[in-house]
Amino acid sequence: MPPHVTLKQLRYFDALAREQHFGRAAESCAVTQPALSMQIHELEEQLGLLLVERTRAGVLLSDKGREIAARAARILGDVHEMIEYAQHCNNVLSGSLRLGVIPSIAPYMLPPLLPLLREGYPQLELHVRETQTLPLVQELIDGKLDVLLLALPIIQPEIETRALFDDRFLLALPPERRLSSRVRATKDLLEHERLLLLEEGHCLREQALTYCSLQQASTINTFGVSSLSTIVEMVAAGYGITLLPEMCLNVELRGRDLGLTRFADPEPSRSVGLAWRSTSPRTADFEALARLIKLAWSQGCVPPGRKHPRHTRPLSEPSS
Repeated sequence: MPPHVTLKQLRYFDALAREQHFGRAAESCAVTQPALSMQIHELEEQLGLLLVERTRAGVLLSDKGREIAARAARILGDVHEMIEYAQHCNNVLSGSLRLGVIPSIAPYMLPPLLPLLREGYPQLELHVRETQTLPLVQELIDGKLDVLLLALPIIQPEIETRALFDDRFLLALPPERRLSSRVRATKDLLEHERLLLLEEGHCLREQALTYCSLQQASTINTFGVSSLSTIVEMVAAGYGITLLPEMCLNVELRGRDLGLTRFADPEPSRSVGLAWRSTSPRTADFEALARLIKLAWSQGCVPPGRKHPRHTRPLSEPSS
């Protein structure tokens, strides 16, 4: 008789693999620890494998246990997508949607986007997760998130992406160093400056370094800075310069005085878009979300004509 493995057993084992602790795994599954332990034991008996090593420090997965855990996560992800398809095949953007957003986009895109979602799709139950690109991508692959809003490209064979718009970078300087309206910034202007960037792990940092043709330099300051607001405050106080995405200007420059200058062509920019699992049945949802994000970008983030963003009095375009 073939082994009989249940989804409950896989769900409990998946929780144990993630938590590495019987008590926390049981709590995450809303069951008692003995009930979870019994299901794990029965799974081991059905498979004829020792999946878990119980130690004083907690739980260790055996080599075979790690392989079963990876397969269990994929199976549970497929089941989740099947349920999603059944729930959403007749209604666009309804029910639960788990959206991951990177920190250099979330504070600027969500304010204009969320009201559009609420008004256009009142049956949508939105859950937002904000963190850096690498953990978001992994959580998407693992089925913990449905769709990501982030900077592209994302090179993963199991992920499909859709570019939505380009977000240009500007050079931000202390107000006393404001450049003439006839001057366009170039890489040469950055060579001997103290460049303030987000800490490692933020894709915005990597994009700025790529444009500046830098990887490691003593003039780069990234110590523990995780928000653009902190970077802007430091620039305004004269501690250095930075590259700011156009998206953030309407928020970050309120009440602050900075010198802002466009870069010479070709202007550095980042491509902002969506990413989702290629196996997801919710393509129609993501297409509808993409349309709303582009609308939010045009209405709430980018200024008309992309020439004079609100709250950016010091910014001037070069004279023609």
